Amino acid sequence: MNIDKSVSLFREAQALLPGGVDSPVRAFRAVGGQPLFIDCGEGPYLYDVDGNRYIDYVLSWGPLITGHAHPHVVEAIQKAAVKGTSYGAPSPLELDLAKRVMEFMPNIEMIRFVNSGTEATMSALRLARAYTKRDKIIKFEGCYHGHADLLLVQAGSGVATLGLPDSPGVPANTVKDTLVAEFNDLESVERLFKRYPEQIAAIIVEPVAGNMGVIPPRPGFLEGLRVITKREGAILIFDEVMTGFRVHPGGAQTLYNITPDLTTLGKVIGGGLPVGAYGGRKEILQMVAPAGPMYQAGTLAGNPLAMSAGLATLELIRDQKVWDEMERHARQLDVGIESAAKKAGVPIQQTRVGTMRTTFFSETEPVDWNTVKGADKVQFAKFFQKMLSNGVYLAPSQFEAGFLSIVHDERVIAETLAAVEQTFNTWWQ
Repeated sequence: MNIDKSVSLFREAQALLPGGVDSPVRAFRAVGGQPLFIDCGEGPYLYDVDGNRYIDYVLSWGPLITGHAHPHVVEAIQKAAVKGTSYGAPSPLELDLAKRVMEFMPNIEMIRFVNSGTEATMSALRLARAYTKRDKIIKFEGCYHGHADLLLVQAGSGVATLGLPDSPGVPANTVKDTLVAEFNDLESVERLFKRYPEQIAAIIVEPVAGNMGVIPPRPGFLEGLRVITKREGAILIFDEVMTGFRVHPGGAQTLYNITPDLTTLGKVIGGGLPVGAYGGRKEILQMVAPAGPMYQAGTLAGNPLAMSAGLATLELIRDQKVWDEMERHARQLDVGIESAAKKAGVPIQQTRVGTMRTTFFSETEPVDWNTVKGADKVQFAKFFQKMLSNGVYLAPSQFEAGFLSIVHDERVIAETLAAVEQTFNTWWQ
């Protein structure tokens, strides 16, 4: 596989961009080698600048549930663009997307669009603090909710992949009110409420963790969080930036039948364009300016390009049969990988919820950050590189989720599993 052009571009990029990339998860440091520079994407495939083709299971880290450059999405963006890329004023498209999101997630009674998942979680926590008049929040070890200062504590994938502390530049006072519990461990949550009575504003959780690999909630965990927050007068925030529309068309809250007070969204609702949102109970959202006193604003929030791409994307997955077929292909992929690994005698653990999945190189079932971080990163890096050379593009980290789209059909899954077989058949070579 020739990657001469990528090598040359990466050399130039390192003089222009920190580490040669604009997001550390793209840097390939955890798996060796260097990042590929992409020329274009089409359907389930990526094409690098050297002309190599890859089946893509990163899908822009989740947003591209319809695959790359789906004609319906592209057409929607084009139609919007010729009318103007941003207005800085309300447009009907914001209302259309709000209604469409609420069709999928009826727990959301009111919504505010922003420009990223980080903005969404940061704003939702500010809102929870304003509503409860409390300062402390609880997050979970290994869960990532964006790079806002107050959330870079035990934050999972990105910092873990690079082997960095959570981040220099975050003042101690900024995170002094951020409390950390253990995912899938209700007792660790109870201890914090006992230690800080009537001081905790909110619990924020990825209902299916997606930033330490895909870790499903244990039975009773999410239900327990709902009980605790109601009892303690705290806000329950489901961070569904990743899980929204991916673990179920109605998100994890529908899959597990839990009603959070607030929900954060991103990725899929922008169809590949920058977008985020937070929404939930109307009485809480009414505190957001200009309806209420909690300030939050964004120049490009609700811009017509992102709203149009989001509408087109959600239109394509409205049919439950389309979504179910996508999940069926994800199951096929799991079975094939497990079979090939077993034949090769390589211990793996596979986790999947809906269209999100991870293959862990471990003999221990991954249920929380402590079990996840023991996975064999060296073995994963070997798997990653062999799969890449066999034409399959995976997330370059053991701690990231993989994704499928509606265009990862039978043929694509068969092609992927042929690459998996070839990878494991030559595992020790």
